[in-house]
Amino acid sequence: MEMKTARLTVLIDPDKKKALETLCASQDVTPSQVVRKLIREYLVAHGVDVKPGTAGQADASRGGKGG
Repeated sequence: MEMKTARLTVLIDPDKKKALETLCASQDVTPSQVVRKLIREYLVAHGVDVKPGTAGQADASRGGKGG
């Protein structure tokens, strides 16, 4: 797990939030754990390699935006 954290605020439909919380509770995970996993998987799927201490640095191999 990451050692340092930063807050990310996400706005979602209240019904989806409740459904997520219910499903997470049934699987003994938190919504935050699920979101962190989804973000890691999204980054991997798009070839973004995030190393500790590199926050805010652009990945030059991807040409900046969009890839």
